Parts: sequence; C-alpha cells; structure tokens
Amino acid sequence: MHAIEITQPGPADVLQLCERPMPVVKAGEVLIRVHAAGINRPDVFQRQGSYAPPPGASDLPGLEVAGEIVDGDLAGSPFTKGDLVCALVQGGGYAEYCVAPWQQCLPVPKGLSMLEAASLPENYFTVWSNVFDRAHLSAGETLLVQGGTSGIGVTAIQLAAAMGHRVFATAGSDDKARACEALGAERGINYRSEDFTAITRSLTADRGADVILDMVGGDYLPREIACLADDGRIAIIALLGGAKSTLDLGQVLRRRLTITGSTLRPRSIAFKAAIAAQLRQRVWPMLEAGRIKPVIYETFPLAQAARAHALMEASTHVGKIMLQLI
Repeated sequence: MHAIEITQPGPADVLQLCERPMPVVKAGEVLIRVHAAGINRPDVFQRQGSYAPPPGASDLPGLEVAGEIVDGDLAGSPFTKGDLVCALVQGGGYAEYCVAPWQQCLPVPKGLSMLEAASLPENYFTVWSNVFDRAHLSAGETLLVQGGTSGIGVTAIQLAAAMGHRVFATAGSDDKARACEALGAERGINYRSEDFTAITRSLTADRGADVILDMVGGDYLPREIACLADDGRIAIIALLGGAKSTLDLGQVLRRRLTITGSTLRPRSIAFKAAIAAQLRQRVWPMLEAGRIKPVIYETFPLAQAARAHALMEASTHVGKIMLQLI
C-alpha cells in the first residue's frame, strides 16, 4: 500500500510517499480502506521528533480516518464488512489502509461525506473527554476556548454553544475572532491586541469563566487563573506556549480551582470506547441534524502531506486540514 512516512525528524518535507506492507489485523481490530484522513497538531509534533508513538503503534503519522471496513475481527461488534466508519487510531492514518479497534469506530453520520467524517474523531474525542468529562462543563456554565480556530477550537465552540453554554474564544487576528463568533462564540478575542482576562471578566460581570480549554500552557496559566470563576476548572491539552509556568497557588486554594490535563493517544481502548459511546449517543444526533458541522479548510492528496503540514504550521487555517485518498 501507499503511505506517508517520516523519513527523519525535521521540517514538513521529511514526509515522503512510500510503499509499506498492509497492516496486520489483531484480535478486536478492523482493517479500514482509508478514504480520507485528518491532519492534527500531534502529527506535526511526531514529525518534529517530540511526540513518539505509544509502544506497539504504527510509526506512520495519522490519528483519524474514515473509510470502509474490508476485513477484521468483527465478533461482538455492531459492524460488518462494507460498513463506512470513521475511527480514532494511535497512528497509521496517512495510508491507503489502516487498522483500528472496532470500539474506536463510529458510523459515518448521516448526511456527512467521508471527508467530513474523517475530520471528526481526534477533535471530538478530545473535546468531549476534556471539556465535558474531565472539566465537567455543566448547565449554565461558561467556557473559554484558547485557539478557537484550530480543529479542537472549532469543535469545542460548536459543541458547547449547541448545548446552550456561553462560549468565548481567543484567536490570532480580528478575522479569526469573527470566525469564532460565526461558529457560535459569543465573543471572539484577538489575543494579539486584546486582553482575554479582562474581556472574559467584563463579559461575565467579573465572575470569570467556569471552564477554560487550554492548548497553550506556559505564561497563559496565570492569566487564565485570573479570569477563572470560583470553583473553575482549566483543562490543558497541549503546551504550545511551553511546559513551565509560575502560579499563585493561594488563588487555587482560596477559590477552589482545578487545573487538570490529559493526552488521549496513550489511553486504553476501554477508555476511548467509553468516549465513543457518549459521542454516538449525545453528539452524532446533533451532527445528523445539522446543529453542528465539520469545518474543512483545505484538502490535499496523500502525496502532498508535506504541504498540509506546512499549512498547519503557518496557522492561517480555520478548521480542519485533510488528506483525501478516494
């Protein structure tokens, strides 16, 4: 099969088209003929050499795919050969064929294309796990999303707004801030020219946000604590601004704040299966009803994966960057 491999750690052009053996299907896995695959920031980190695949995972990049089940161990699963699914995978998505535990597969939502379906798993699993499971965003609460025009940000804004929450989101330009508002954010905040702490406090009558979804870390954390409501929660999912920060722990104690974080890729199949079940029950109906929808920014053929990575690193996109195979 054709695939994209990382020839060595480095810039985007280390991604090269190659031929690889078909992946071997293990117990509980299905073989998917890939129609489309999503580009995600962890793929960039893996290419740069700073995010190694978990033990036993494919060395090929790619964490989400959509395609047709062509083989596998389907015992106990709701799927049959020929079904169209999207799947969260530990790696190997940039290829014509990919394996996935059937528990991490979901049916393609009715009305969505295969390309749109492939854009869902990584972002929706991540947002659901962190915003709703870990940070417990609850009825009547407010969410602040850092990086609102990323794939994660677009998903978080749409999901929270569709569920009735007030949402604020930061972005790197006025145009991107307005794009966040078009997606459902009450206020997009240009972090280059505006103070997200002051604006969040102003918009909440000085109460602050109940939950902050943070993919920056670093010096954002003290500012986030300053605009967090009492009993508020910060969920950290990436460290684009650095892994170290200085915090006023007195604020954490006095105001009962929670700072948590997670990475999805190394978690167990059982953990991801539980998220998949919640998405199928709670989120897929919203997708099928058109209340939320994928946002595809640009699509490349598999052989142009390097161009897709370069675009992601330029950070000019709003929504998902995708690879189309079929």
